[in-house]
Amino acid sequence: MIHLTNVSVQYQSTTLNLPNIAIDQGDIIGLSGKSGSGKSTIAMLFAGFLLPKTGHVCTPCYDKHTANPVQWVGQHPELSFNPKWTILRSLKESYRDIEFESRLIDFDIQKEWLTCYPKQLSGGQLQRLALFRALLPTTRYLLCDEITAQLDPLAQISIWKSVLNFSTHQNIGLLVISHEPSLLKSICKKIITLN
Repeated sequence: MIHLTNVSVQYQSTTLNLPNIAIDQGDIIGLSGKSGSGKSTIAMLFAGFLLPKTGHVCTPCYDKHTANPVQWVGQHPELSFNPKWTILRSLKESYRDIEFESRLIDFDIQKEWLTCYPKQLSGGQLQRLALFRALLPTTRYLLCDEITAQLDPLAQISIWKSVLNFSTHQNIGLLVISHEPSLLKSICKKIITLN
């Protein structure tokens, strides 16, 4: 289980107090709220990119030789990839010695995309690849921060189908951050709204 307890963070000159949140493996928790309410901040705390001013963030332990079991994917997949590397090189960096090519079909990823550079692919293609890159065999929690906000409805449905199938199969806990109430209601077991 990962959780935030009595956490506050400093944002510019403001202290932001966050709700207590717990996510267990297999949970699908939705997170909604206005811009600036702390949704992405919560994801950054869980992923280890931010430290709290007060309170406690509990996440699984890992060392520098293994990937973080808590992975974060944002709404701008182009920022997930080194623009000077091919997609294959980026995936090999994440998967290291783990064979991954047989799993590409689960995310509707074409093998020819692997020889491309990020700028040669569409936003939907890059988002599939960013999710695939985050869903390592060691991933136990996936933080989905507006991952389909910029995609067309068909791409959104396809990507969420892939994520939900994989998370069910691997018993991964999901935190789904979105401004779309219909999406949260359709896939989440519980929704937390930040004021």
